[in-house]
Amino acid sequence: MSNQDSVSRRNFMGSAALASAAVSFPNILTAKSKGKEVIRFALIGCGGRGKGAAAQVMNSPHKTECVALADAFMDTAKGAQNYLKHVGHEDKLKVTDDTIFAGLDAYKKVMEMDNVDLVLLTTSPGFRPLHFEHAINKGKHVFMEKPVGTDGAGIRRVLAANEIAKQKNLMVAVGLQRHHEPNYIETVERIQDGAIGDLSYARVFWNGGGVWTKKRTSSQNDMEYQVRNWFYFNWLCGDHIVEQHIHNTDIINWIKGAYPIKANGHGGRQVRGNPANDPDWKDHGEIFDHHFVEFEYADGFRMYSQCRHIKGCSQNVSEHIYGTDGYSQVGGPHTIFPKSGDPWRYPGKKVGGHQQEQLNMIDALARGEVYNEGDYGAKSTMTNILGRCATYSGKEVTFDQALNSKVELCPNIDSLTWESEAPVQMNSAGGYDAPVPGKTRVI
Repeated sequence: MSNQDSVSRRNFMGSAALASAAVSFPNILTAKSKGKEVIRFALIGCGGRGKGAAAQVMNSPHKTECVALADAFMDTAKGAQNYLKHVGHEDKLKVTDDTIFAGLDAYKKVMEMDNVDLVLLTTSPGFRPLHFEHAINKGKHVFMEKPVGTDGAGIRRVLAANEIAKQKNLMVAVGLQRHHEPNYIETVERIQDGAIGDLSYARVFWNGGGVWTKKRTSSQNDMEYQVRNWFYFNWLCGDHIVEQHIHNTDIINWIKGAYPIKANGHGGRQVRGNPANDPDWKDHGEIFDHHFVEFEYADGFRMYSQCRHIKGCSQNVSEHIYGTDGYSQVGGPHTIFPKSGDPWRYPGKKVGGHQQEQLNMIDALARGEVYNEGDYGAKSTMTNILGRCATYSGKEVTFDQALNSKVELCPNIDSLTWESEAPVQMNSAGGYDAPVPGKTRVI
């Protein structure tokens, strides 16, 4: 399977034109059918991002109803139910005791509900391919958060299911919300139209202090602990280079209208997992705390990528691209500096992408239209899985090698139960072994 599609940079991934919460997506599947008076949706994955997405769907001026909630844990599902009662749209919350589900198989119970038109898939990313495939097979429209998988096997599964979604004319929206933000849209379009000349190279960053940690309790077995503390286990998260840094690399893919063909890089655990420097080392799993990757595209263009989770260091979340006739900081403040002529800065008001992507999706469904963001969501996720393969192995890896890798992070994900052996086992010190460049197998 090749990573290259024959599409123009200008139309790559459907540069959106936003007006009154409506959106058109050139080069993305559009199908018209009778619109629905009420769009009934279910939330699968009731953590912070999930309940936020549900509230944003309910903010739509169209008629929406949340009819079911599902999560691995009942306490999380009940927490989302309580949250949604207090966001100003209690009349749209139609969840009952019979339509709130918990367990690793809770998603199946939602999919069997005939009155569910749309599912929001916001669990930890390792479950996304399984849930997406099941939703499409059951004929549901889908919003799924990024990243859409954590390994090549998962991405292959998403791409295959997305072909079925196209055949069924099902909505597939992906949480790469910057594609719905006018500030990014106009900046990208200007660059694609030649504002900085021929493109030379890019630099992208997600350097910060890290995220939350869920400490293990005495009552938890390995499976429950890893699912609750999912950010630190690759089968669930994919490492922070995949879970977070996807936003930055995706912008360059968007501008280029292409994906990298190979990558090399390095990374490791300078602080995370080290008992001498990290008081939470036992709960920081197996993921690295820093990565640097050089991505190469088919035309020789390079993207230089940094992501870091170390407290006390400089923080930088941004995208920069350089051309023969100038430079742009693509993200905020959304500026272009040509070598000749006046600098440009996006003049409009910033629009929150998380809200806008939900408004656009519901507006399209209410009008009886669908669009499909599944392929670019999968391939942008794959870009960062490729980067992780390069840093974990210490070797140059091609996109196609990573996509077609035989290494599965959780081969039995379809049949997991709370009694299953956890995919990652604790070492004798009470922590988890990190990948070792030069030794770790990735393809």
